[in-house]
Amino acid sequence: MHASRRTVLAGTAAADRPRLADVTRGRILFGGDYNPEQWPEETWHEDVRLMREAGVNSVTLGVFSWARLEPEPGAREFGWLDTLMDLMHAGGIGVVLATPTSAPPPWLGRIHPDTLPRDENGDVEWWGGRQHFSHSSATYRRLAAAITEDLAARYAGHPALTMWHINNEYCTADHGDEAAVAFRRWLRDRYGTLDALNTAWGTAFWSQGYDSWEGILPARRTHYLKNPAQVLDFRRFTSDMLLECFLAERDIVARHTPHIPVTTNFMPMFAGQDAWRWAEEEDVVSVDLYPDPRDPLGPQHAALVQDLTRSQARGPWMLMEQAAGPVNWRGVNHPKPRGLNRLWSLQAVARGADAVCYFQWRQSRQGAEKFHSGMVGHAGEHGRTFQEVKQLGNELARIGAEVTGSHINADVAILHDWHAWWAAAQDGRPSAHVDHADILHAWHRALWEAGLATDFAHPEHDLTRYRLIVVPQLYAMTDAAIDNLVAHVRGGGALVAGFLTGVADEDDRIRPGGMDARLRELFGIRTLHEWWPLEPGETAATDGFDATLWSEELEADEDAVDSAYKGGELDRLPAVLHKDRAWYVSTLPEPDALRDLLARVAAGAGVRPVLEGLPPGVEAVRRGDLLFLLHHGREPVTVELPGAHHDLLTGTTVTDEITLGRYGAAVLRP
Repeated sequence: MHASRRTVLAGTAAADRPRLADVTRGRILFGGDYNPEQWPEETWHEDVRLMREAGVNSVTLGVFSWARLEPEPGAREFGWLDTLMDLMHAGGIGVVLATPTSAPPPWLGRIHPDTLPRDENGDVEWWGGRQHFSHSSATYRRLAAAITEDLAARYAGHPALTMWHINNEYCTADHGDEAAVAFRRWLRDRYGTLDALNTAWGTAFWSQGYDSWEGILPARRTHYLKNPAQVLDFRRFTSDMLLECFLAERDIVARHTPHIPVTTNFMPMFAGQDAWRWAEEEDVVSVDLYPDPRDPLGPQHAALVQDLTRSQARGPWMLMEQAAGPVNWRGVNHPKPRGLNRLWSLQAVARGADAVCYFQWRQSRQGAEKFHSGMVGHAGEHGRTFQEVKQLGNELARIGAEVTGSHINADVAILHDWHAWWAAAQDGRPSAHVDHADILHAWHRALWEAGLATDFAHPEHDLTRYRLIVVPQLYAMTDAAIDNLVAHVRGGGALVAGFLTGVADEDDRIRPGGMDARLRELFGIRTLHEWWPLEPGETAATDGFDATLWSEELEADEDAVDSAYKGGELDRLPAVLHKDRAWYVSTLPEPDALRDLLARVAAGAGVRPVLEGLPPGVEAVRRGDLLFLLHHGREPVTVELPGAHHDLLTGTTVTDEITLGRYGAAVLRP
């Protein structure tokens, strides 16, 4: 989106704001969400004892406590929280204090129904769960600010306070009348005139031209397909309205405690927020991460989220939530096998986390998440889960001083943009089976399996530090983003792009020729005749690999063809193009083929794996001076090493090789 078309929001995180390093101070934060209001007071003292035993040094309080803090309109009950803040401080445990605004009390919706969101059908989302608030409601914003103001004023000087956590997992869309008014205001700021809006939305199609702002609605249910540009702007608007809510509360707590960092927790690969923009407004970037322990690609999914979060933070980040065992929201909720919780926690540290936390400390006995695990499960302190948590806490304390604050140097960047994702997710596409997140996972998996350290970047970021830029798919791109890619290649960098890249502009308007002319010239494409999507399970042969999901009828410069389709309608037409330092992949190669292709391109660009010759299932990550080895298999493996290393986890020295057992890990200093 052009700068002139961006919605301006009040408040920007200042460069001199406190950061995660101001809280960690040479140690890894370890702990989780603590919801003591679910338990009698005598349990609180027992919790402190167990926290100290497990090495917990940080807890998050108050995330879902609005009804306890304000049981009726205007009331304030802080006594219980005073006791807990004092208990935590006495126990040497820092508090990440949350504003409770993600779960309004029932009285708020009952007395102020305007605070309740409506879905695209106009149906009310009632209280009884959480996130039941309208981001555009003036009443909600006023009362959320009031409880935040009083919370910040009361605890600003408390010695236990180490960080602020605003709301929780912002995700609510609202299609109601107050949101409609806010949407029109947002559109006026973005476009200025109705003529500009009608042009951007392509309202000449299907007689959709608007003669007044009052005629514009949120993306509500329609008889047939919605206007894609309207849906795209509604997604942008929703992200911005939620961000306004965050900024309002952030600015309140920052005014009271300018020395205390502020965060809110992202959800992994969540489509509802422009997280690049959100991250700019946070002092600490944090994320919740719940890979499926039965998924063989669970660690790759985790690595993707960790790489993305580290890139948003531009350095160390916070794992705000993970599960010590099973979750409660999958169809079948499997526990983590012995050792997996430790391994995945160390993987997060390897990829930049300076905080490893859980939802939640003590497993609930009632409510919707009573089957979601806790650090202390229903089995109590003698259960396997808590015993493994204690082991992990001890190991994190052992390595913290040498890990925290260090960075990962990557020569490869994957480009990702939420606006391109939103635009690509419309109805009426050539294939409903092409999913932006799935494509991103496939390409990251290829780099992960090739052992290549990878950052993420926005397509308009400065890319000069990277040898190789990888674009799995960017359906919609601004002119600035396209110019950035061209400049990267012209400046000597390598580029690999996947299909459906550069097809549309920021208004979801198809570019002439079906792909931007600058990119066609870069890749050696003369004409893009047709897109040829494949059915699920269907493959198309090429002279080097089997193609899946997608293919394209391309006419290209003869010397730019790296591989071609074999047989079928596209016989002998280009499948992969290579011109100078730019590559274009018109399909999704099968996993091994995509890995081999990207490894070949990376090698040509001077990019090497972190460690050569790794056994299958072993991940190597270099963070600062330390080499993390992570074994995602159950059978022992031996990893060859260049010389002698000291293993911080065991305190032993290993020379030339190390054996990793089931879900084994090593943190090696040369």
